[in-house]
Amino acid sequence: MVAETEDSDDESLAIDCPVLVTERLVMRPPHSDDVADLAALANNRRVAEMLTRMPHPYGEAEARAFIAMSAKKGGAGAVYALTLADSGRFVGCAGLNATERGLELGYWVGEPHWGKGYATEAAHALVDLAFRATVIDELHVSCRVINPASRRVIHKCGFQYVGQGMLSSIVAGQVPVERYRLDRRTWMSLRTWSRT
Repeated sequence: MVAETEDSDDESLAIDCPVLVTERLVMRPPHSDDVADLAALANNRRVAEMLTRMPHPYGEAEARAFIAMSAKKGGAGAVYALTLADSGRFVGCAGLNATERGLELGYWVGEPHWGKGYATEAAHALVDLAFRATVIDELHVSCRVINPASRRVIHKCGFQYVGQGMLSSIVAGQVPVERYRLDRRTWMSLRTWSRT
């Protein structure tokens, strides 16, 4: 996932859902108890290179700043710590960011937890939240062209490819990204199909 540039204060994108629970995850606001785990997992160049706003190296000061920013984030979007339901272990972050195009899905999972389906599980929950809690007609997501794992998550959520662009990454500089969109009508169809 690639988080877009600046957040928007569009109140129509406001989400009031402090906790999401999925089969294996509890998605809750990041808090000070997460600092050590957040710093340990985020201090990975392989993670940072796939995101726009994550610096590298990433230490406890950056983790505290991220948690403080998340706590102040009022209005549009939502930010979640991804924790395992059975142990409470912190495994990554995910959220819905307000951008100039509308809401954009974002996620990252720490490398020790890759390949276990946590990003897909979190992304499904956030897609459903976005369409249920707001009046948006479409949801956006982007990923680096060199990130096949993120592309698989995006496809599993029903997003459709809309083109490529360039984004500025703190770690990697100007990078090419693929852009995807999921409209409300398609989401509703996918939700119906999953029940049959």
